[in-house]
Amino acid sequence: MRALGLSLACGLAFAVAATPSADEVLSAAKTQAAAQHKNIFLTFGASWCGPCHRLEAFVNAPDIAPLLQKYFVFAKLNVAEEHGEHPEMESLGAEELLKELGGDNNGVPFIFFLDAQGNKLVDSNRPVHGKARFMNIGYPDTQQEIFWFMEMLKTGAPGMTEEERRVIDTRLRTAGRN
Repeated sequence: MRALGLSLACGLAFAVAATPSADEVLSAAKTQAAAQHKNIFLTFGASWCGPCHRLEAFVNAPDIAPLLQKYFVFAKLNVAEEHGEHPEMESLGAEELLKELGGDNNGVPFIFFLDAQGNKLVDSNRPVHGKARFMNIGYPDTQQEIFWFMEMLKTGAPGMTEEERRVIDTRLRTAGRN
């Protein structure tokens, strides 16, 4: 029994050590973005989050990934893993970075577009008419959320063509209907 406990503890320590910290992920993304003259598409998500999985599937879709990869380096951090079955997947320092960037207490997924130096360009908090507080779009699947995501792209990927934006917009608008 003692050997099993030691084995589990070692396995957990390895899993924690294998999860890169927020500093490591962001540093690598900034280096790559600077070298490639791109911005950073930073996502905060969780392994238990359905909309997070939908966002990941969307950005990796064969018709969407090449369009986004043209303008962005992708970075992903896990937060709020204590609410799921895999707390070892938490990215060390991610909660603090999320708060520092202004996205804490807004749910996941939460998206930031950063420049190559790590400065925030825009985030997934959309303004809401008549409300002082913004609302996180998460995975954009309503008309207002898709509109805000498309506005985010205008800021985060100003060189994106109208045709590229149309493909992304159409994909988001039809994704919920399938």
